[in-house]
Amino acid sequence: MIKKVINNPKDVVVETADGLILAYHGDVKKIENSNAIKRTEIRPGKVCLLVGGGSGHEPLFAGFVGENLADGAVSGNVFAAPAPDQILAATKALDQGKGVLYLYGNYAGDNMNFDIAAELAESEGIATKTVRIYDDVASAPLERITDRRGIAGDLFVIKIAGGAAAKLDSLEEVYRVAAKARDLTRSMGVALAPGSIPETGQPTFTIGEGEIEIGMGLHGEAGVSREKMMPADELVSRMTDLILKDLPFKSGDEVCLLINNLGATTMMELLIVNRKVRALLAEKQITVHDTLIGSYCTSQEMAGFSISLLKLDGELKQYYDLPAKSFAFTKG
Repeated sequence: MIKKVINNPKDVVVETADGLILAYHGDVKKIENSNAIKRTEIRPGKVCLLVGGGSGHEPLFAGFVGENLADGAVSGNVFAAPAPDQILAATKALDQGKGVLYLYGNYAGDNMNFDIAAELAESEGIATKTVRIYDDVASAPLERITDRRGIAGDLFVIKIAGGAAAKLDSLEEVYRVAAKARDLTRSMGVALAPGSIPETGQPTFTIGEGEIEIGMGLHGEAGVSREKMMPADELVSRMTDLILKDLPFKSGDEVCLLINNLGATTMMELLIVNRKVRALLAEKQITVHDTLIGSYCTSQEMAGFSISLLKLDGELKQYYDLPAKSFAFTKG
């Protein structure tokens, strides 16, 4: 049994949302009849960005609602997709007459429920478009890229899509920019120890003493290989090599770098990871425009980290560099 500081396990999603809303100090509010939040002030006529998925990955997704980021977020139960009626309620609350872009990780439950909500929204006269994020290079080969999972690279896509939604007046154009950001983002994670589900208190997977899973998913899905623990530089080199080969990234590219804590990894470890990643990128003559290090997409108390790279071009850089403010991400 893994110990957690909670009340009734059945109330964790609602109580998490309540605590988050209070931490925003009036910048967001709860959407009626749903486990979703929205920005308190949304410009009339704006294309809106709705993100969402299962709880348990905080601060993803609701922590990224704010200026030049998402306009709203809808949460399911822990590691479970939000229900279609919840997504529809959030869509209706956000729509300003220009439509709503759905942005979420590529998982079967999310795909099904957001698609149902999109059909329901269409029947009520609300236009929607969908960008499914599939940045995890470990989860399927490149020829089946649309089968891949979405992991911490979500943050880069949310940042750029949020900027585009703030500046562009067309749902189709915001979709185009968000899809381009998705297509130029690659990630890979490694797990050292499992997280757990609050209602059971039990680990989400098992891993041997002294073992690691390279490429493991956010919920314990299998990765590339299970191996003995190795020094940080060796591990980071293997992960970075797989990421760089996949796009591929090449000499002269400019990237944003994210070193993401999966839940229980120390800042000391993350900084050691960053040290090696930066050395490898310098060897390849790849320039780092911005570096993010911290807890952005977690899996409860899972020990491990992920590395994400976003390849920038002039258009994406413009939206990435816009100032942003939310509970979990502030820039400029």
